[in-house]
Amino acid sequence: MAGPLMSSTEKIFILHGVQIDYRSDGRSNIDYRPMELETDVVSHASGSARLRLANTDILVGVKTEIDVPKPEKPGMGKIEFFVHCSANATPEFEGRGGEQLASSISNIMQRAYNNLQAFNLKQLCIFEGKQCWKLYVDILILECGGNLCDAVSLAVKAALFNTRLPLVKAALMDGGNVDLQLSDDPYDTKQLDIGCAPLLVTLCKIGDKCVVDPSAEEESCSVISLIVGVTGNPKFYCTNKTEKAFDVPCKCSTIGMNGPGSVAPKTLKDAISQGITAAKCLDEALGNALLREQREVIGLKKHSYGFLK
Repeated sequence: MAGPLMSSTEKIFILHGVQIDYRSDGRSNIDYRPMELETDVVSHASGSARLRLANTDILVGVKTEIDVPKPEKPGMGKIEFFVHCSANATPEFEGRGGEQLASSISNIMQRAYNNLQAFNLKQLCIFEGKQCWKLYVDILILECGGNLCDAVSLAVKAALFNTRLPLVKAALMDGGNVDLQLSDDPYDTKQLDIGCAPLLVTLCKIGDKCVVDPSAEEESCSVISLIVGVTGNPKFYCTNKTEKAFDVPCKCSTIGMNGPGSVAPKTLKDAISQGITAAKCLDEALGNALLREQREVIGLKKHSYGFLK
């Protein structure tokens, strides 16, 4: 995706600022821009979230359906990602301009979540070899202001945290086919375990330095950017913070590169280390925000009364 129109003088100004660890918007090279997060924003979805990172606006909805597991993975469910670029996000998305970017983001999210250490697909299994849950994660880019991959990964993890799966009351075999009975109580649901779900951190190489959360202007000054997928820590999403058994070290689940440039081996190693550190801080902040919102929702939860209960 081409960046905004900038003069050579503006690009030099950004380049010199990055070299002295002082970016054009006042941040250091490892600082993120302010974020706003809201969950449960789409009523007809099983889970949803909307994230705004500076001028980047992402809406994610998760839909569920019952499917047949893959023959090579009979005890696992399925998850698929679909990215749509709104024509209002940027003039470049008009027509079919955003298809290549959407495909790139969808592919890297699929690679990050298909790692067994990143997201446990076994929790989506209903009846081994017969029935499983399939998650459709629809990602809509409403506005593009740089750093789409990081914003998408944060919104996806929040939407999966908000997702509720109906509980299965019974599974009956009828002639080799499985007949499932799902609970019709909207509050009789199961929450997904998304503690280890990965976050993406984009490190944009400008000159000899890498910066996190690049703006659209900074992306236009870079010839290559490194995208690091890092697994999360379940401890940040556990209500009992004293539980040490959930403390899992963060690991790199996927690596991607965008741009025609190159990265030296030492720069690559330092960038991955920087990405893991940034992802850990993001994961902790996201977990605290989601748990705080969950407590507020539970406090305001309405109880059902009457003869139907």
